[in-house]
Amino acid sequence: MPGADVKVFAPCSIFLVDVLDFRSMRPSLPGERVQFLFANHTLDTDTRELRRGDRPVAVEPQVFDVLTYLLQNHERVVSKDDLFASVWRGRIVADSTLASRINAARKAVGDSAAEQKLIRTIARRGIRFVGDVDCQLKDNGQVQAAAPLRESLQPRPSSLPSLDRPAIAVLAFANMSDDPEQEYFSDGISEDIITSLSKLRWFSVIARNSSFTYKGKSVPLKQIAEALGVGYVIDGSVRKSGARVRITAQLNDVITGSHLWGERYDRNLADVFAVQDEITKAIVAAIEPQVYAAENFRARRKPPESLDAWDLVMRALGHFWKVTRQDNLEAQALLEKAIAVDKYCGQALGLLALSYIFDTHMGWKEGTALVPAAERAALAAIRADSEDGWAHLALAAVYANLGRFDDSLAEFELALRLNPNLSLAQGLYGLVLTYRDRWKEGGDAARRALRLSPRDPLSAIYNGIAAYAEFVGRNYDEAVRLARAGVRQRFDFVGAHRILTAAAAMAGETDLAKAALGDLRRVLPNISLARISSHMLLRHPAEREHFLEAFRRAGLE
Repeated sequence: MPGADVKVFAPCSIFLVDVLDFRSMRPSLPGERVQFLFANHTLDTDTRELRRGDRPVAVEPQVFDVLTYLLQNHERVVSKDDLFASVWRGRIVADSTLASRINAARKAVGDSAAEQKLIRTIARRGIRFVGDVDCQLKDNGQVQAAAPLRESLQPRPSSLPSLDRPAIAVLAFANMSDDPEQEYFSDGISEDIITSLSKLRWFSVIARNSSFTYKGKSVPLKQIAEALGVGYVIDGSVRKSGARVRITAQLNDVITGSHLWGERYDRNLADVFAVQDEITKAIVAAIEPQVYAAENFRARRKPPESLDAWDLVMRALGHFWKVTRQDNLEAQALLEKAIAVDKYCGQALGLLALSYIFDTHMGWKEGTALVPAAERAALAAIRADSEDGWAHLALAAVYANLGRFDDSLAEFELALRLNPNLSLAQGLYGLVLTYRDRWKEGGDAARRALRLSPRDPLSAIYNGIAAYAEFVGRNYDEAVRLARAGVRQRFDFVGAHRILTAAAAMAGETDLAKAALGDLRRVLPNISLARISSHMLLRHPAEREHFLEAFRRAGLE
């Protein structure tokens, strides 16, 4: 590929008050004594017994209450908030506590997190009992046909986030200006950050009406985090003076008490809304990888036997970004474990698909078997969560590898609508645009990726893609400059070496082309014209010949 051999129901380390209360807190069906029959089990709410066949099953009271509530509401998805309201009477507990009760309920009925035959995690929504259930009323000890469940048990909307991702609160940015009327601008920055972060499906973001209740109040961040149920808090300030504005923002890990990231932005206010948009994009693009890094660090400190699907994905992501053959293998092993724990883990499926594509693009493995496996994983990721930009990015990369460029562009565009700050999607989108003879747009997309994430581990790839776009546009000097930048960033990335060789040859810089070809051979020893021709995704005959001719001039046979 020219120029781009290219970036759960799980507790998310978001702890509040861990209420380990095993008192009986029965979900309210006052006056009704019910038996639920399912999968050779009987749950009796009157005697508070669970039986498998004719044998009793020992169940802790809180686990019994969770299972009862799921059975009562088996016709709908139950949210975390629903369970808190029913089982814990509205008290918010640690995600790990709730996850352990659900896993215990699965075990009690012969289910598991891997199989989910009866109790299934619905990505981004909650939990549902999916087995067949027969509900019978008891009257004076006699079983009768059940009346319809009360109206209060019917589905109701829940706006609170589920348990499978880190939670973030964005506090109202402080207005440090002399003019109180500038409050609208500082509030607008905070609100835009909330809106943008909420598009990132791997995070939960607390709604504005909750986080803004602390506006103007001096409350410790840890106390705010406990009240809102988050592990991360973003705060900041806005100071306006004349036509200038200074905006500061910082990301805090309230569990460890550490300050993860901070930045200051000074801008002219010629266009208030343009500045607001620019700063919001910059802050969100910077925050996303910082949270992943913190989650990865937290997961690495856990003993292996306690890792859940989210932890495994975060550990895999740390390897994925290093972009080496060995790290890619380690990422794949961790992702496969995550999928074994939760076969509906969309994050793991999407990342696994991308890791397979990296194997082929980097020349680490042949793609004959990997690309079909990548396609299966990407499609499964979309089935798990069709609103996750990463899942659509994975499918877009697969389609690009298959030469289905129109389908690939459509998936990239959907991924970027869902997550406009996804730099890897921007970069690879630029590559496919260039394949479709839209090299100017392709170069712009690669440069957007570099602006979005200037310290991105994949910056060498984005420079290589931008260089390839300039090569297609016959701007060989600019292609050489960009390719050299990519080589400086990561000498082991073959894409930048290829474009540097080709662009230098076409620019008539024979010595540079020969030296670049020598470096390329060190990185990819089996390089040849035949290999380049067989691996090229270019369909346009003139462009294929243009690329091959460049290598002939460099001395490749």
